[in-house]
Amino acid sequence: MRVKSKPIRLLLVDDHQVVRVGLRMVLHNNQGITVVGEAGSKAAAMRAVKRLNPDIVLMDIRLPDGS
Repeated sequence: MRVKSKPIRLLLVDDHQVVRVGLRMVLHNNQGITVVGEAGSKAAAMRAVKRLNPDIVLMDIRLPDGS
């Protein structure tokens, strides 16, 4: 018997919108991952983490306001 697991809830963080859009498109067809939100800065990411409670944050290591 196979147990069906919940998809991983992912938050994308990058200051370049084109990167976030591209990653979202690549991940769209993956049934094991759900992109729950995006942020373009460290400050926005911190707010999104509190609001969305993602399982994983995929974050650029060089954001203009720090990482």
